[in-house]
Order: sequence, then structure tokens, then C-alpha cells
Amino acid sequence: MSTGTSTFVIRWVNFLTMLVAAAVIGYGVWMSSHHDGCRKSLTLPVMGLGSVIFLISVIGFLGALKNNSILLWMYLIMLCLVLVGILIFTVLVFMVTNNGSGHTVAGLRYKEYQLQDYGSWFVKKLNNTRNWKHLQSCFLKIEACSSMSKRYKTLKQYKLARLTPIEAGCCRPPSQCGYPPVNASYYDLSFHPVSSNNDCKLYKNLKAIKCYNCDSCKAGVAEYIKTEWRVVAIFNVILFVILSMIYFVGCCARRNAARMHSKS
Repeated sequence: MSTGTSTFVIRWVNFLTMLVAAAVIGYGVWMSSHHDGCRKSLTLPVMGLGSVIFLISVIGFLGALKNNSILLWMYLIMLCLVLVGILIFTVLVFMVTNNGSGHTVAGLRYKEYQLQDYGSWFVKKLNNTRNWKHLQSCFLKIEACSSMSKRYKTLKQYKLARLTPIEAGCCRPPSQCGYPPVNASYYDLSFHPVSSNNDCKLYKNLKAIKCYNCDSCKAGVAEYIKTEWRVVAIFNVILFVILSMIYFVGCCARRNAARMHSKS
């Protein structure tokens, strides 16, 4: 790749990523001031990622602008570390989310989930009392269960609904309990449960309790996290390919800058 082409590409790619990084940092600041504690935990990673991208982009932009081989060396080293980090994180995500899947139940259009199907890492984190209490408070704040009665006004609509993993696991008792539903937010608990599953005893119709302490709820959250992480992992694969191409162009720009410096 020619000197002009490689430096031009690196210069403008990093200029654009600087703008993107600034937007990411701004979004992190906005999240910290406009969201509750459930989402504020994401602000630090978001702002940290934006800051790292911004720093690397500035170094790459200045290195290409001034044809400075030292700055381009720094840029390539930092970009290489980012690539290694993305690769390790993506592999770990696929390993952690490898286990667990839903179980089909006759008469239901959605699946039910069991905690023991998921990896030990998920089980350990979800069984941690502090972690689970924080997640429970988030369910209440976003009204994950109480809003179901508004969406499904009749029992027929509720029975035909395709519930999310969290709705299926946290907002209702497991189907094996045998409790007949009265509506989307109320079950007839006067029936003796037909299953020895402890979740049948834990479920209550109260909106502050529901099945939030059930293993089925933890399994639903595990499935939700698994799905979200898989999306992140796929995005990381795409990002890895793009950054690898940029890294290759950066190597050409660094080599050309070093050649120009030696000639001068």
C-alpha cells in the first residue's frame, strides 16, 4: 500500500473513531445522570471504553498526520492489545454461554428455563444474595411483571403470548406447579401444587414477590444474559475483523513513515 493511501486511511479512520468515542463518552455521562442504579453500573465500562478508543484514535491520527513512526508504533501496540483483549473476551463469552437452553411445554408458546442447565459461573453469580437483591430491585423498578396485565387484558391473550425468559421465569409459577391462571398477573393458589418444586411454594401473586426468589426466575435471567452476551460476542467478532484490517493499514503507514524518516 502506498504511503499516501495508508496514511490517508489511518488519518481519517481515526478522526471518525475520535468522534464516535466522544459520542460514547457523552452517552456514558448522560446515562450516569438520567438512569437509576440498575443501569448506572454500565456507565463506568461505557465511559472507560470511550476513553480508551479516544486515546488510541488521537495517537493514530497524530501519527498519520505527522508521519511520525514513534506515534504509529504506540498506536499499533495499543491497537494490538485491544485486539487481544477482544479475542480473549469473546472466547470467554462463548465458553460461559455455551450451556443452558429452554424447555418446551405443551400448550405454551414460550419456553421455561431451569437453573441447573446453566454453567457454574452463572449459578454462582445469581445465587449471590447481594447480586440477586440488586436484580430484584431492578425488576420492580422497570415493572417487568406488573405491566403484563396491561399488555394481556384477557386470559386468552395471555395464554397465546410469547413471553420473554424473564417474564416466563419471574412473573409466573412454573407450569409443573399446576396453578390455574386467572389473568396475566394472578394465579389461583388455592390448589395444592402437583410438583415438589420449591418454586411452587415461593410464588405469590403480590407484585413485590411474584417468583423473584425462584430458581426459575434466576434461570430466566441467565437466559436473558446469555442472549445479550451472544449478541455482544458476535459484534466483537465483526469489530475484531474491522480492527484487524485497520491494524494492517496502520502497519503500512508506520513502515512508510519510517522509510520517509530514514530518507530525510
